[in-house]
Parts: sequence; C-alpha cells; structure tokens
Amino acid sequence: MAWSATQYSLFEDERTRAVRDLLAAVPPRPVRNATDLGCGPGNSTEVLLQRHPDAQVMALDSDPDMIDKARQRPRLSIPRVRCEIADIATWTAAVPQDLILANASLQWVADHGTLYPHLVRQLSDGASLAVQTPDNLDEPAHRQLREIAARGPWAERFADFSLPPRHSAAFYYDLLSPLCVRVEVWRTTYHHPLEGGAQAVVEWFKGSALRPYLARLDAQEQEDFLQMYQQAMQNDYPAASDGKVLLPFPRLFVVATR
Repeated sequence: MAWSATQYSLFEDERTRAVRDLLAAVPPRPVRNATDLGCGPGNSTEVLLQRHPDAQVMALDSDPDMIDKARQRPRLSIPRVRCEIADIATWTAAVPQDLILANASLQWVADHGTLYPHLVRQLSDGASLAVQTPDNLDEPAHRQLREIAARGPWAERFADFSLPPRHSAAFYYDLLSPLCVRVEVWRTTYHHPLEGGAQAVVEWFKGSALRPYLARLDAQEQEDFLQMYQQAMQNDYPAASDGKVLLPFPRLFVVATR
C-alpha cells in the first residue's frame, strides 16, 4: 500500500497535536539515542528534536515518499538525524535507545502482543516507549468504510479484508507492566474543526484510513467509492454553526518506562 506524504500533510497541524501531548508525558531524562518509528513526513521527528535537541535520531518509515519528504525538512537535514526506509515490524536497534517514539504508526502493524515487548527490550534502563494510535474504528468515518466496502459491487474483493486489531488500554497495561517500572495509558478525543465541509473529512481520511480500501479498486471504482463515502460523511458530520465540520478523533496513548 503506497502512501502520499502530500495528502497526509494536508492536516499536519492537527495530526501533530497528539505527538506533542505524547512526548510531554514522557518522564524527563537525558536522551542520547532516539528512534521515531513510522516517522511519516517528519512532523513527529521535528517535535522529538525540539524536546531533545542533542539526541542522535533515527527516523524510520516503510514508505519511500514519506522518507523523501522527511529528508526535505530543513530541521531534519542535520548530521544527527538519519531518515531511512525500514520495516518497523521487524526493526531492531543497533544500540539501546533512550526513547522510542511511534506516533500513529503501530496501528498498521499486527501482533502487538509480540511487538510491544520487543520494542521495550530495545530501551536502555529508565528509557521510555511512547506510542499513540488512533482509536477510532467505531467512529462513523470507519464504520462507513466497512459498510460501503461490504455493500458495493466490489464486495467480493473485500471478503478477506481486515485491518490489524486494535486493543484496549487494559491490554497494553497488562502486557507492559511486568516489563516496565511505570506504564501510563490514556485516551483523548480531539475535536478538529475542518474547513470545507464533508469533503474535508474525505481528504483527511484519503491520507490514512481510505488508503487500504482504495488500493483494492481500479480508477473508476475508486471514484465511485469516494462519491459514496462523501455522501455518507455529509450525513454523519454536519456543519457546525461557523460552517466548519467538527471531526471527533479518539486516540490511545501509552508511555511505558523500563
């Protein structure tokens, strides 16, 4: 599944709010080596560097377009930052990490029961794994994707389709607390005011959740799917009093300190 860094970055300010909140909750300590897993176009890496300006940082993503955009950011074009293509599902650190950040990336990776403990084992003593994942599969934007996929003329193509499962706060606490001295888990719903009505909601999800669905369709089917999806968004996300659409977006946060 290919990504578009340009599409993803249309709402960069809104998407970056969560990583600021996430890193603000990490216990303070010197950070010499840090990794941003699933760095995307580099917005999360910039926030990491703002908090730890002296750290050696690896910014990793599996998508070439995302890495190209990250490398073009002036603040990341310094010797202490390396932006590389890598599979975050199989990544292993070359040296123990003082901070591992994963902002809106691990929801695309399966088997969290194995992955999260593996990431904790890459940490130095006292270091933290900081993860934020969207927790919005029950929101109308996702429910409509599943319903349109199931009822359209393309339904057979989605018969075997599923996203990696999402887990509860209790799942991550129980998984990580035996491995860590401190585990904090919380959920926040952001309410993003978007210009442009229902089309803005469509554009938001064209940069994320829509991508695996559209990847299974040809060009005409993609157009038809998007038309059905926009109509659904008009019904589910009415305009606010100022004409903007308020998009509720729940996110789950985990900070696990070894």
